[in-house]
Amino acid sequence: MMAQPASPATLKPQVIADPVLQKRPENRVWKKFRSHRSAVLGGLLVGFFVLMAVFAPILPIPDPTATDWGAVRQAPSAAHWLGTDEIGRDVLSRLVWGAQASLMAGVVSVGIAVAFGVPLGILAGYFGGWTDGIISRCTEALLAVPFLILAIALAAFLGPSLTNAMIAIGLSATPVFVRLTRGQVISVKAEDYVEGAHAVGLSTPRILSRYIFPNILPPVLVQATLTIATAIIAEASLSFLGLGQQPPAPSWGSMLNTAKNFLSQAPWMAMWPGIAIFLVVLGFNLLGDGLRDALDPREH
Repeated sequence: MMAQPASPATLKPQVIADPVLQKRPENRVWKKFRSHRSAVLGGLLVGFFVLMAVFAPILPIPDPTATDWGAVRQAPSAAHWLGTDEIGRDVLSRLVWGAQASLMAGVVSVGIAVAFGVPLGILAGYFGGWTDGIISRCTEALLAVPFLILAIALAAFLGPSLTNAMIAIGLSATPVFVRLTRGQVISVKAEDYVEGAHAVGLSTPRILSRYIFPNILPPVLVQATLTIATAIIAEASLSFLGLGQQPPAPSWGSMLNTAKNFLSQAPWMAMWPGIAIFLVVLGFNLLGDGLRDALDPREH
């Protein structure tokens, strides 16, 4: 007998498991990031300082502002692991609490820069014309001034405090994000899928939120990570000059400012905050380089 053909209802499509297609984009990014050893090292360094700043209130360390006139400029010992400063304050305690000021300055400053820079860059890149002309000329004028000089000028104008220092650093870093975002938007809006969205009549807010912003987010994220390192150095510089965190509140920059007068008698006062600034900046730079490679679509 001739076999009866199967009815369409009994036919089941065969699903071929393709391991390449099954990989989700976030899994590819994570795998790429893990293979970048220096990026993992940077992430560990950043994580260490973040944990140190978060858990500073519950760590078994002395009050960072408590003075001990019987332990002035003592070398590292069992009682004071990293030594004491010029008025007997524990250097380890001030180093741990100073991490809060440095990390907060880095994150908040970059948050301010992203909050102002990305929308302005989107407006300039997407709409063009006179909007682009005005925003681009103002951005170029600010970029002509060195970043740290502009931050010092704004901090001096606003007044010495950590809050004003963060505002000054954030505004000084804004032009970088305006220029980056503008270039990315100009590149993305020329893609076929954006032209297709225009052709089917999607509204401008929907195109920006669904097609433009998600595709410019990776480079903005990488730039933000790298800029945090720059902002931490800027905060330390402003505190060193007396324009940032005000004494007796601990700050790595103000610790270096005090330590410069005792380099020969108590070198540990300058050594530990200097090492802390070096390590946290190194961590953010390595992390940013790793994110750049992991989020690069050409690498997937």
